[in-house]
Amino acid sequence: MHPIALELGPGLVIRWYGVLVALGFLTGLWTASRRGIRYGLPPETISDLGIWLLVGGLVGARFLYVITFWQEYRSGPFWEVFMLQRGGLVYYGGFLGAALVAIGYLRWKKLPLWATADALAPSIALGHVFGRLGCFMNGCCFGRVTGGAWAVHFPSPHEMQHYGVHPTQIYESFLNLLLFLALAWFYRRKRFTGQVFALYLLGYPLIRASVELLRGDYLPGQLWFGLLTPGQAVSLLLLPVGLILYFVLPRSPAPTRPTPP
Repeated sequence: MHPIALELGPGLVIRWYGVLVALGFLTGLWTASRRGIRYGLPPETISDLGIWLLVGGLVGARFLYVITFWQEYRSGPFWEVFMLQRGGLVYYGGFLGAALVAIGYLRWKKLPLWATADALAPSIALGHVFGRLGCFMNGCCFGRVTGGAWAVHFPSPHEMQHYGVHPTQIYESFLNLLLFLALAWFYRRKRFTGQVFALYLLGYPLIRASVELLRGDYLPGQLWFGLLTPGQAVSLLLLPVGLILYFVLPRSPAPTRPTPP
């Protein structure tokens, strides 16, 4: 764990969490725009959408984090809610926030919703690879105590400094990398528009729900029904959405590649 990437002066620091989240966002946006070109999706469709995805993602991610960990904020100054540079973003909140904004923007501009979603889906997983590495550097989203040789030991003043814990951030980062590779490979072989995005909604919730079994940073009061972590609960809600999209979306032919001049 090493949260600070660069110190520019008293009280002015750049944190690895922000650097890696930004790197993941930009890498995902660039790969999605390049992917869409192969099937006739104008690159400006993705680049113009980027700022809206960023705003919707940040608002949604912070909103869900504050709700989930409200006990950390209810007794402190209200402006702590807006201190994003210290971390405190929930992926599913960002995903849902970005998805709602994207739907509104694409419909407003009369752009293809499912073709754009397919181009974005592998890159969402790729961006998450960097995001979870940011969590690792920040020391958040850590795992349960373990005596395994692969356990990580966070330095002082981390709350788990005296214990070895599962590197759940690394687990999820690696699994997201595999998901990215699988979806990028399948993108060229999809049978209908929207299929790749539907597969993401089936694949990532399974990854997340599995890794959450090893998470050690939740308090008992943060579990849904005293059993499920927030990540597992949202995963269970998204899985049927992925199934519905996969089997109900019209089996329209996948876009053909533009003919070279």
